[in-house]
Amino acid sequence: MARLFFVSGPCGCGKSTFADEYARHLVRQEHQTVYVIHGDTFHDGFTEPEDKGDFFTDGKPSEQVTWERILRFNWDCIIDTAEKALGMGMDVVIDYVIETEMPRVKALAQRCGAEFYYIVLMADEEELEARIRRRGDVDMIERALFLKKELAEMPENQGHFFDNSHRTAEESVREIDPEQYRMC
Repeated sequence: MARLFFVSGPCGCGKSTFADEYARHLVRQEHQTVYVIHGDTFHDGFTEPEDKGDFFTDGKPSEQVTWERILRFNWDCIIDTAEKALGMGMDVVIDYVIETEMPRVKALAQRCGAEFYYIVLMADEEELEARIRRRGDVDMIERALFLKKELAEMPENQGHFFDNSHRTAEESVREIDPEQYRMC
């Protein structure tokens, strides 16, 4: 049975780095192909990297772009791509922020008969800010802090948090027990 691992969390929490490391871990452990989907890849197609800051004002989407349309496109691409990979029997690791899209992800897992694991990475505020500054994306700090608060308050996230503050991706992968994050 194929498995779907979804890694959510605020900007700067290390979703992409963790997803890549976790996929390598699965390949080493089980010697099978794992398909990794970085949701930001679809997002990046809409703008040049230096314009990313224009998407957010005070941590919320700006009116300069039609954020809802971009988000819908991103999610359609993520779901379609994951469905194809799961249909081929591959495990899939996705990293992207889940805000209101959990029903779509659950429906995907159910439709594909996949086991679904959901991990919400978190880091303390200082760590998030430091990571974002290191990657040179300082305009995303407000968005990261907004998402950290929002994700912490969402009922469906309770029991799915993993604090990776001051941990490398390798350390986090070693410490995570996937069964603890199983949804269905």
